[in-house]
Amino acid sequence: MDRSITHSDWSLIQSFLAVAETGSLSAAARRLDRSQPTLGRQIHALEDELGVSLFDRHARGLKLSEVGAQLLPMAQKMHSAMNAFSLTAAGQSQQLEGSVRITASVFASHHLLPPILAQIRAKEPAIQLELVATDATENLLYREADIAVRMYRPEQMDIISRYLGDVPLCFCAARSYLDRAGRPEKPEDLFSHDLVGFDANEQIITKMREKGWPASKGSFATRCDLQSAYWELIRAGCGIGFSQVTVAEADPDVEVLPLDVEIPVLPVWLAAPQAMRQTPRIRRVWDLLAEGLKAGL
Repeated sequence: MDRSITHSDWSLIQSFLAVAETGSLSAAARRLDRSQPTLGRQIHALEDELGVSLFDRHARGLKLSEVGAQLLPMAQKMHSAMNAFSLTAAGQSQQLEGSVRITASVFASHHLLPPILAQIRAKEPAIQLELVATDATENLLYREADIAVRMYRPEQMDIISRYLGDVPLCFCAARSYLDRAGRPEKPEDLFSHDLVGFDANEQIITKMREKGWPASKGSFATRCDLQSAYWELIRAGCGIGFSQVTVAEADPDVEVLPLDVEIPVLPVWLAAPQAMRQTPRIRRVWDLLAEGLKAGL
């Protein structure tokens, strides 16, 4: 029996790769936007066609078999080649019409991008915009997005990036909290207040310790790693926390605290696959995004 893979089996290899990298049918189904039963059938079909078992089933999910582990690097190379093929082909389109997929953090998607995207739609009604609000890093080379708004410098190969400027941060709190607990006058006063911090993310603790402050996880009365929820905790009056200056100043229920403390800034970058950057609609959205984001810094 001929066990070779036919040209029509690329979707089966995609399914194998997704399950291998995520470790479960449910996670792979979310990645590929397919149903879990469909993905299960595709894995079985690939195993039947190859005549091998690709995964060992156990209570916590799927683990690559010895044969599956040997095939994984080849599937990854095929995936990279197919995406390079798709990127190159898509990058040749000279039409301004079409869709552009933008990814940004949940916080930036909520607070920074909506008015900018509205301006882009008004200027270029033929371009459809898709906003992927996620705190996960979308892979631009896999066409998970056409343009990324990042708060760090992109370092992936074959990605073109542009630095736009820095977002200043500040201490802030809800006016309702400050009216109740008082307003700190100097940095040392912060530790007599309820503080809002991150949970698993130790970035705030690390920065405070660099300044010689005795910060620990227990220093923060309320903790959350999701930026959008973190901001709502501040607004609700849970205590003093950090936010972007422009966002805090725009909220009438929040007060920026004028403490004499140097707080690190957030760099703002745009990133896109080099193969797609010169596509007219992507170049146009890139330019308008840069213009809108720089105006708000």
